[in-house]
Amino acid sequence: MTQSLNALIWDVDGTLADTERDGHRVAFNEAFAEAGLDWHWSEERYAGLLAVTGGKERIRYFLQQDAPTFEPPEDMDAFVADLHARKTARFAAMLAEGRIPLRPGVERLLQEARSSGVRLAIATTTSPANVEGLLRANLGEAAIGWFQVIGAGDVVPDKKPAPDIYHHVLEGLDLSPAECLAIEDSGHGIAAARGAGIGTVVTVNGYTADEDFTGALAVLDHLGEPGQPCRTLRGEGPDQGLVTLGWLQALHERCAAQS
Repeated sequence: MTQSLNALIWDVDGTLADTERDGHRVAFNEAFAEAGLDWHWSEERYAGLLAVTGGKERIRYFLQQDAPTFEPPEDMDAFVADLHARKTARFAAMLAEGRIPLRPGVERLLQEARSSGVRLAIATTTSPANVEGLLRANLGEAAIGWFQVIGAGDVVPDKKPAPDIYHHVLEGLDLSPAECLAIEDSGHGIAAARGAGIGTVVTVNGYTADEDFTGALAVLDHLGEPGQPCRTLRGEGPDQGLVTLGWLQALHERCAAQS
């Protein structure tokens, strides 16, 4: 018997909102300046750093690769944590100022899922504060409660592409992978979701368009809005360029029947 679609599990950065280039990157640079560091992550360099998941991990990788003469502090963990906290505060300020909107179709699909009784969850490497700030700024305080599980930040030891965050969310939902679909934007994201056995729809962004999306049920440029249809880049696309809950349910059923 085919399992029904009971939950949508969302990535955040690049999926709910296009946060990376003009959000997190800018916030990192502002945090570096505030800490008296002369580091600057250009758009090109940040694209390369996105291969490393997690903000603290990204800072450590940058130090190893790009700052060999940097004199490390005695307590490196505290140094990195402080930089990341500064960055998170700057990013939160940008959210509060309304500078990071949701991507096309996101609010529409969230509302449709809610009205149909399909549960919502989040599986992300970004911090809980960033998730809540994004939701609050774009959808209001109550939107944080729309999501039954928010798996974020350091709640699991191994970040994407490891599937740990998805296992954590599935446990919180008390659902099997066959009852869920994930919405992701990156190669690391789909590897994590597929590693947990969850079918995945990908909506690419400027940083991830050329990544490996092997195993995706569909690859789109966004979820679509009336008058702003999405483009199908791989797989079967939605009617009229709009990802609807009905289309996701039909896609889920077809893929379950074939597995």
